[in-house]
Amino acid sequence: MVGLRWWNHIDEDGKSHWVFESRKASPQDSKTVSEAESRIFWLGLIACPVLWVIFAFSALFSFRVKWLAVVIMGVVLQGANLYGYVRCKVGSRRNLTSMATSYLGKQFLRQTTGDDQTS
Repeated sequence: MVGLRWWNHIDEDGKSHWVFESRKASPQDSKTVSEAESRIFWLGLIACPVLWVIFAFSALFSFRVKWLAVVIMGVVLQGANLYGYVRCKVGSRRNLTSMATSYLGKQFLRQTTGDDQTS
């Protein structure tokens, strides 16, 4: 939907390799992936782990321990899915810290120069 995918590959030696891919941006791709669809995808991807965390606290504070295992599994699986797609989006070689620093630097520069255009 947004040109991202990730999976685990196990080679002949039994070693696990994680593969993170993102489609290269081209003029043709901008027509196939709308911004609204992309926002819905990312909103759903972020909202699901948040919902599972709310369920976890609800199960914990209502003393429904038998459901806590299910909820924890939901948090772990949705968190892994979110991590995988964020890693695809950012790039497998870039560090998340450097991405956040560069984003904040751009925002600060944009505010100080008064440039309201998005890049």
